[in-house]
Amino acid sequence: MQDFYEVLGVSQDASQDDIKKAYRKLAHKYHPDKGGDEKKFKEINEAYQSLSNKDKRDQYDRFGKTSDQSGGFDPGQGGFDFGQGAGGQGMEFDLGDIMDQMFGGGRQKKTDVKRGRDIEVELNLDLKDVLVGKEREITLDKMVSCSRCSGTGGEPGSKIKECFSCRGSGQVQQIQRTPFGSFTRNSICPECQGEGNKPEKLCNVCKGEGRTKERETIKIFIPAGVDTNQILKVEGKGEAGRRNGKSGDLYLRVYIKPNANIKRHGDDLHVRANISFSQAVLGGEIEIPTLEGTSLLLSVPSGTESGKVLRISGKGIQRFSGHGKGNMYVELIVKIPSKLTRNQKELLEKLREEGI
Repeated sequence: MQDFYEVLGVSQDASQDDIKKAYRKLAHKYHPDKGGDEKKFKEINEAYQSLSNKDKRDQYDRFGKTSDQSGGFDPGQGGFDFGQGAGGQGMEFDLGDIMDQMFGGGRQKKTDVKRGRDIEVELNLDLKDVLVGKEREITLDKMVSCSRCSGTGGEPGSKIKECFSCRGSGQVQQIQRTPFGSFTRNSICPECQGEGNKPEKLCNVCKGEGRTKERETIKIFIPAGVDTNQILKVEGKGEAGRRNGKSGDLYLRVYIKPNANIKRHGDDLHVRANISFSQAVLGGEIEIPTLEGTSLLLSVPSGTESGKVLRISGKGIQRFSGHGKGNMYVELIVKIPSKLTRNQKELLEKLREEGI
């Protein structure tokens, strides 16, 4: 068997980049669609499959050579010969089938290799923005469907043909040789990236990807009542899929900026209001600020002590579920003046004489 490093024309200590460059150069030269040697192309593809993955490469370096080349374990000398079958022919095992029989299946399902990536962005809102649901625009730099080829990855009018390397299956078979026999497994075809087909002529703009990076403005709806760290999902607004594959999703992580005067706790609003000594004693009405920019009139009962909290029902945040609103809680702080006029002092002296 020919050495994989010799097939690609690289040394055994070649870097992964060197291996990739060698594969691309040889694949371009020997590709059957370009008039190349089909057998040679298959050898190149098999070699690249083994050497492009670190774990597979390590295994090949340990077991990939024959016993007389590596000086390692020779199954034919004084032991069980797992490497030879009837007639001295090498046996091959499908490792996946063996694992299925031993453990009752459990192979991973084929992933959607064409699906676009999900995107997560932070959405900054003012507290007043969550009072009612509203539409908003955000601008993102992301992969979008190529306008020239409409996402097909091929030049307009170019045909989509079956991948020669995998014959339309999207997978290629890889053989790993060990002292115990040859094990086969399937992996994603590097030629078509698991799609099973490819354009006859690649798009000049997207180079066959079917998508390009552009700036896109997206309209999104922000429901009332959202809160910090809540995540909103917008299906299909992530990055475009490869060659008309399914688009990813957009995830918006909400962050509510603090308000200087009004604090939020769940669906309730909390505010502090100063009242004078006379208002605390005699009672009266005061104005309370709201997120809408207007004011509420709040009746202060007579004999109110500093720190007393009054509730205004239904004046909080719209619940995210859409059912009702939270409440507003107003903490009353009796403000004691630091300076008094002579007249005020005289009045207070009289009140003190009266026991107040």
